[in-house]
Amino acid sequence: MYIRARGFLLSAFGSFSSPSSTYLRLYLHRMSWDSYITNIMTADPSGTVPVRLAVICGKNPPSVWASSPGITVTPEQMKVLCGDGSTFGQCSPTIGPYKCRMLRNNKDTDGLWCIDFKTAADAEGNTFSVCVGYTLTAIVIGIGTKEASGGQVSAKVFGIVTYLRQKQHVRTHGHRPPPPTR
Repeated sequence: MYIRARGFLLSAFGSFSSPSSTYLRLYLHRMSWDSYITNIMTADPSGTVPVRLAVICGKNPPSVWASSPGITVTPEQMKVLCGDGSTFGQCSPTIGPYKCRMLRNNKDTDGLWCIDFKTAADAEGNTFSVCVGYTLTAIVIGIGTKEASGGQVSAKVFGIVTYLRQKQHVRTHGHRPPPPTR
């Protein structure tokens, strides 16, 4: 069985029949992450869309897997975000064009895996909530609208991070993790 994707013939069994198969693998990998960006940027249960910019980055090596239009995160910024985060209280990171200050660091808290930030005021005086979530192999970044609360942005990022961590656990251990105890 074969599937045609962007003019390339793709075997259902994983072999490619094109000299540019590396490009196709990269293209299909990137396409699969775009749906997560779309999901983060959808309306929440209240009907508002709290996230205006989103990025998913690989940790090792630092690379952007998918992003919404309007944001560019550099490899240096990704390296800082993938670090231990212990200095974020004194020396806050820059995410895309935004200088941020840390509000809460729950990166290593089992069941949370997120760091919440607030951006410095822009030229119009607007600040934005930012949430960076951590999976085993990626970081998920959500930057909110000026009206969105930190909790709304965190909820969107947390949903994706939790889903990806469960998928990675199943792939690694062959079963779902036990539900978190609170």
